[in-house]
Amino acid sequence: MNALSRLKPQLRFAFILFKYFPFGGVQRDMLRIANDCLAAGHDVTIYTGEWRGDLPDARIRVQVLPSSGWFNHRRHQSLIRQFNLALQKNPPDVVVGFNRMAGLDIYYAADPCFVARAYEERSWLYRLTGRFKFFADAEKAVMSRQSKTKILLLTAREKVIFQQWYQTPETRFHLLAPNIPWQKFAGKNQQDCRNYARQQFNLPADANIIVTVGSAFVRKGVDRVIDALASLPAEIQQNTWLIAIGEYESNSDLRAYCEKRAIAQRCIAAGGRNDIAELMLGADLLAHPARSELAGIVIMEAMTAGLPILLTDVCGYAPHVSAANAGCVLASPFQQDEMNAALAEMLTSQQRELWKTNGPLYTQRIKETSSATQEADFIIACAIEKTNKNDGLTHLT
Repeated sequence: MNALSRLKPQLRFAFILFKYFPFGGVQRDMLRIANDCLAAGHDVTIYTGEWRGDLPDARIRVQVLPSSGWFNHRRHQSLIRQFNLALQKNPPDVVVGFNRMAGLDIYYAADPCFVARAYEERSWLYRLTGRFKFFADAEKAVMSRQSKTKILLLTAREKVIFQQWYQTPETRFHLLAPNIPWQKFAGKNQQDCRNYARQQFNLPADANIIVTVGSAFVRKGVDRVIDALASLPAEIQQNTWLIAIGEYESNSDLRAYCEKRAIAQRCIAAGGRNDIAELMLGADLLAHPARSELAGIVIMEAMTAGLPILLTDVCGYAPHVSAANAGCVLASPFQQDEMNAALAEMLTSQQRELWKTNGPLYTQRIKETSSATQEADFIIACAIEKTNKNDGLTHLT
């Protein structure tokens, strides 16, 4: 076989993540990228410690490996050992990690800098714990100057933070354009979706619907949304409901907080759902006042659906909302009074139609100027380069 015929081999990819559940952002990204690699004619095996929900395309192998340990970081350590054993038995061409650990060829950076947050948000006592040491060492294994891991990056802002802590060489970062889930919303009638959303939850036909999407009650700022809903003027509040979509560890936190704010009758814990596209198209507002959000694919989804967004500027994709004029971005430091006022204004503003129009126009431009399979394209190119290098061939340009 000559060199030219080996430029497009069937490649073997190992995708690694600690846990899969169907409504997690990085989990959905992982499966989308795996399917793109499969569609390009390559072989994908997913290694994980837990799989919840339906299995993917039968051509994608899923190996659920055991772990042990009393503490979360101990279970992760155990699981990494199992990953390494599995990879030794079935060596891939490229290892792609969706959590940080040593030995990755490519890391999909869906989480913010751990060490930065540990120093900025935690006490010195936390930095003496085994949990801190595990996650700090795992991050260093990926980001240090000595590492060879290539990094798929969601936002330029996070690159600056990683480089401040690790001096990671510029050449190892590959900045991704936001993924635009256009197909998810294509062909759906917005009025039908408005009717559907209200019928699903037995709400009046003219009800205002605020949605939150995410599986972290505090980190995603759902409590802030409840506070703002409780503060609405009576004439707005009496026709407004919150639909909280997400697999919270305990829905009791959500219920208890709603009851504390005397707003339980206006808050619906919807759980994880497969009809998020219909609910976004049928709602009036996405509220995402997160305390921490590296990027936020839900933000791009809402813009694509034409759903106005109220969010905090800590979200990595917040600049896209500002650039598109597709909603309201709350400046740091967060002030609940500002959130309350913004929610009341957005539910009644004459700009609502403008926000609804601007979002899809903006994401359409991104879609037209970036590859829908950009992550898979990069992974495949890296694998070919690595394979050719090992075979003594010239690197791809």
